[in-house]
Amino acid sequence: MTAPIRVLIVDDDALVRAGLAMILGGADGVLIVGEAADGDEVPAAVHENAPDVVLMDIRMPKVDGLAATERLRARPDPPEIIVLTTFDTDEYVLRALRCGASGFLLKDMPPVEILDAVRRVAGGDPILSPAVTRRLISHVAETDAARGSEECRIASSKLEELSEREREVAVAIGQGKSNAEISKELFMSVATVKAYVSRLLTKLELNNRVQVALLVHDAGL
Repeated sequence: MTAPIRVLIVDDDALVRAGLAMILGGADGVLIVGEAADGDEVPAAVHENAPDVVLMDIRMPKVDGLAATERLRARPDPPEIIVLTTFDTDEYVLRALRCGASGFLLKDMPPVEILDAVRRVAGGDPILSPAVTRRLISHVAETDAARGSEECRIASSKLEELSEREREVAVAIGQGKSNAEISKELFMSVATVKAYVSRLLTKLELNNRVQVALLVHDAGL
């Protein structure tokens, strides 16, 4: 029998926590192991409850979700982290993704999509669709024009370590293309694309494909 996905809910709004617990708690294969009302409570809650997935609010009064995400990702064998947002907080979402969050959920998403997202992330699959990736990258292009040349140099240096084919896949990811779209464009099977994506994550020491897209953007590609 497969062990249930252990979920920790972090949000300063008690009604949001209760709603998420109700949505997820009754689902097969999901177990709500704890709740936290602020980012400063997260380390102890994670230590005590050993969650597989943390649903992390961004805006909290003491320690926000970004800082809490950074601290969790610095731990050995950290849980997967999904940030919760209204999408009015794009900048914070982007920073959270750079820190290693596995994706984000809109707080008004249908319950079935929230449940699906938790299951996918627990299985190692980031929950940002290509369309959402494109929107985020577009947001970066509009608001991050002041990024320094040093960031560009570092990103370019990392991408130079890739083979030509790996670089082509990375650029396609940066354009927000799905595995199927990359497969068609580069004339390779979807399985081969997936293998390249896994290789890129290992080689670039990144957590998910959205971080690959952000790296490509930082390099000016």
